[in-house]
Amino acid sequence: MELKRVVVTGLGAITPIGNNVPSYWEGLLNGVNGAADITRFDASKFKSRFACEVKNYDYKDYFDRKDVRKYDLFAQFGLIAADEAIVDSGLIDGNTDLDEVGVIWSSGIGGLITFSEEVTAFATGDGTPRFNPFFIPKMIADITAGHISIKHGFRGPNFATVSACASSANSLVDAFNYIRLGKAVAFVSGGSEAAVTQAGVGGFNAMHAISTRNDDPATGSRPFDKDRDGFVIGEGGGGIILEELEHALRRGAKIYAEIAGCGLSADANHMTSPHPEGLGAQLSMKRALQDAGMSLEDIHHINTHGTSTPLGDIAEPKAIVSLFGEHAYNISINSTKSMTGHLLGGAGVIEAIATMLAVKNDIVPPTINHFTDDPEIDNRLDFTFGTAKKRLINAALTNTFGFGGHNASIIIKKFVP
Repeated sequence: MELKRVVVTGLGAITPIGNNVPSYWEGLLNGVNGAADITRFDASKFKSRFACEVKNYDYKDYFDRKDVRKYDLFAQFGLIAADEAIVDSGLIDGNTDLDEVGVIWSSGIGGLITFSEEVTAFATGDGTPRFNPFFIPKMIADITAGHISIKHGFRGPNFATVSACASSANSLVDAFNYIRLGKAVAFVSGGSEAAVTQAGVGGFNAMHAISTRNDDPATGSRPFDKDRDGFVIGEGGGGIILEELEHALRRGAKIYAEIAGCGLSADANHMTSPHPEGLGAQLSMKRALQDAGMSLEDIHHINTHGTSTPLGDIAEPKAIVSLFGEHAYNISINSTKSMTGHLLGGAGVIEAIATMLAVKNDIVPPTINHFTDDPEIDNRLDFTFGTAKKRLINAALTNTFGFGGHNASIIIKKFVP
């Protein structure tokens, strides 16, 4: 069968450096840093006392008190990002059969705040089981997809993908495949996370996964720097409207970019560590290129997973050089996690948004917080350190990897009718 073309017609985001897409993009281009001391709880006894929180957030700006009782913070972020993307796309202006619109919305963890609060209340109480009736539906990772469909009447395929930090990238891959196979005309796709909690920070501290640079939080996330000491946990989410090309053209939708191909793989190596040679990452990028029918030289930009972890930041550049050879040095690489921190299950989608806007505007956001080259990393690569770079970008890759060895690579290209 002939596969349908898939384009992007709407974007939405709520992030540590901007609470909508325009402010997020402006923050990226200006190298704004989202890291600061934790305000969501008293972190004074924790090894890490800073995070990339969403700033100036008040649920009353978006929800009424009655409705918000049903939403964990991760779902609030998800609904906000999805609503912005839906409005941006004009998808529900009367020109679309809502039976043909699906929702795939991800979270790597789900309602961690709700789970922690309910279990703590029970454990510190008198043993009487007084649980909130919304406990289970607020906690489960798939619930945001359900809320989005209920609010807007979307009756197409509806589910969540869960693959740790690759979750929202997997949601985009699934939406892309459903549309090009003719299973729906559009999807609201993305992910959200809200794990800046005692359990979230404490758990990652126990794994030695997150930075403990408490004396200078602004430089905690330093991808590809010799002195990196872990990622900075972030929160928020992003939404993207993926749409079948002919449907988008019929209704006169604006088009940001086209999804050209996707690749998935597993490291099959370790529970939390990447393959040391980046074999899984290399395979997912190779499969994305094959899926898109593109050559190595077609890629001008890569938004890396780039978490600022000791092992991951070595493995991914190795994978890029192994796959692209000499062309690797012509590619502008960056890590937007240097600014946003790591949104866990929401990371893939906000980085896909950054990549789409990079392709549309021919500009690569910077990788900030680079001070010292790491001799174990090939520093001939162009990591776009310090400031944004204007350059032609006809096509770009965005990589997202998750605990368990889950790898997802997505190719985004300029839309040409």
